[in-house]
Amino acid sequence: MADLNNPIPTAAATHQATNSPVEWWRESVIYQVYPRSFLDTNGDGVGDLAGITSKLDYIADLGVDIVWISPFFTSPMRDFGYDVSNYCDVDPLFGTLADFDALIARAHQLGLKIMIDQVLSHSSDVHPWFVESRQSRTNPKADWYVWSDPQPDGTPPNNWLSIFGGSAWQWDSRRRQYYLHNFLTSQPDLNFHQPQVQQAHLDNMKFWLDRGVDGFRVDACIFHFHDAQLRNNPPAKKQNTVSVAESNPYGLQAHIYDNTRPENLEFFKKVRLLLDQYNAVSIGEIGSDEALKVMAEYTADGDKLNMAYSFNLLTSDNSTQHIRAEVEAFEQLAAASNKAGWASWSVGNHDVNRVMTRWGGANATPEFAKVLLAMQLSLKGTPCLYQGDELALTEADLPYEALQDPVGLTFWPEMKGRDGCRTPIPWDATQANAGFSAGKPWLPVPAEHAAQSVAQQLQQPESALNFARHFIPWRKKIAQLTRGDIFFYDAPDSVLALRRDLAGYPSVLVVLNLSSNDVEFDLPVSAEYHDLSGHGLHGSASGGRISLPAYGAWFGINNS
Repeated sequence: MADLNNPIPTAAATHQATNSPVEWWRESVIYQVYPRSFLDTNGDGVGDLAGITSKLDYIADLGVDIVWISPFFTSPMRDFGYDVSNYCDVDPLFGTLADFDALIARAHQLGLKIMIDQVLSHSSDVHPWFVESRQSRTNPKADWYVWSDPQPDGTPPNNWLSIFGGSAWQWDSRRRQYYLHNFLTSQPDLNFHQPQVQQAHLDNMKFWLDRGVDGFRVDACIFHFHDAQLRNNPPAKKQNTVSVAESNPYGLQAHIYDNTRPENLEFFKKVRLLLDQYNAVSIGEIGSDEALKVMAEYTADGDKLNMAYSFNLLTSDNSTQHIRAEVEAFEQLAAASNKAGWASWSVGNHDVNRVMTRWGGANATPEFAKVLLAMQLSLKGTPCLYQGDELALTEADLPYEALQDPVGLTFWPEMKGRDGCRTPIPWDATQANAGFSAGKPWLPVPAEHAAQSVAQQLQQPESALNFARHFIPWRKKIAQLTRGDIFFYDAPDSVLALRRDLAGYPSVLVVLNLSSNDVEFDLPVSAEYHDLSGHGLHGSASGGRISLPAYGAWFGINNS
């Protein structure tokens, strides 16, 4: 049995690693923090920056590298921070700029990098830019947002739809024009065809870079530009149910004019030039009809986004065939550029049902959470983990009266919104509200979550949390799993079999059983590999035959 905790590369690989700059973000693991639900330190029921700072040791002990913090900027909170009214300040709900500086300082002491959200495509309607813009058609910021006259019959300029329901156009009686909003009516879209808008956002990003942030997650990054001619979108050839619910008519259009416009690529080149000055990184959220193609395009050639993620593994399809197909398709698309793009594969975040419920169903167990984490961290790309997934938390089933999310309030009951994945982190079941807050939490803490609290799981050697604290650092020591190319093998329906290759290193074979049934099958290539120990999952291989228990896995190394 081989132990690859200290892999020895060939002399050629050592030379290459010494003389080539390492793009650190390719070897990293991202951990997403949703501030409202992480830890409340002042008793108002809402998490805050001081709460994140106090738990950075917990995050560091997971072995992750980057902490992505969802919006904490000044905001009326109609979309919980994704409607920004001041891009360069902290909303009092979350603390102060001094609190943020303290968070940065502590994170860097622990070796963690901080990535913050940037909501560039739209602002709040109470942002001073929009307040000025809507005053008249001639003021200095009149064209900072997307305005248009009505059609002769008074209807909106075209057929564009809002993701949050209804037309993407809202009438403004002062200017007697419509303004564009791809999300809530209180989230008007900025006009990126105006160069001053682009520069204003670059300046805002520089403000945070100068305070020490290490990167940005760019929200809704395909929405910056719109078709200047305002042409109608055609019907979709096939309804898009990947990034929106089937009950949402938004998926019935092919969104070729209201987003993913070619001008966006030039803007991201400007962003990359700025970030490279700070050795900082960017990750873009891609929710388009052809997400994998856009991911490859937006990360190609090393001069735009560093990496991107989509909703393609955030759906209800958890088949190994689907996972394989998505990864292979992206790799094929990325390889077409001069410098291949880079993916970040997520199976959970603040916008979708928790993966334990979405993929595991009613009978999901901590063992499923373990193999799911192993699967995610075995794919080529930078994994992005969502807070609470390391605890194997399930989707919270909240009554209508507890809902806060405008999406759930609009599309209930067919679509219950995003509150079920945003409930507070349970820290200690022996404390009020599982240790999240001394006050009434903004969303309730489910009893089943309290039973899976951090304090309880730390005392259980076989818990999902302790597995994550072990597996993430183990994987970091294996260069093949962080930087290697990926190839897949045919296997039974519930099994994902793949190989990771890195020049100068022995190949690593990974075989994962994502089902609750034992599996045995022939994988002849495995006869060339020896057991790779230290990962903490159960499985075996002998003479080209693989034996995996429920939610088991086998890792092998070809060091012949």
